Amino acid sequence: MEKIVEYTKGELTIVWRPGLCQHAGVCVKMLPLVYNPKERPWVKPDNATVEELIAQISNCPSGALSYRIDEK
Repeated sequence: MEKIVEYTKGELTIVWRPGLCQHAGVCVKMLPLVYNPKERPWVKPDNATVEELIAQISNCPSGALSYRIDEK
C-alpha cells in the first residue's frame, strides 16, 4: 500500500507520496522555510502563501508532491 502524507493550509492540502520522491531538492531550494527534511513535521505550509506553494509543487520533478483545493 502506498504511503501518502497530507499537510493542510486553509483550503490547500499538500499531498506527499514519499515512495515517488527522488530527493531532487527542488522543494527545499525553492521554499526552505516550508520544506526542511531535518525537522518534523518536515513540511510547514504556513511559512508560505498558497500561491507560492502551488508554484513550487508544480516544479516537483518526480510528482511526489501534489495538491488539492478543498471546498468549504
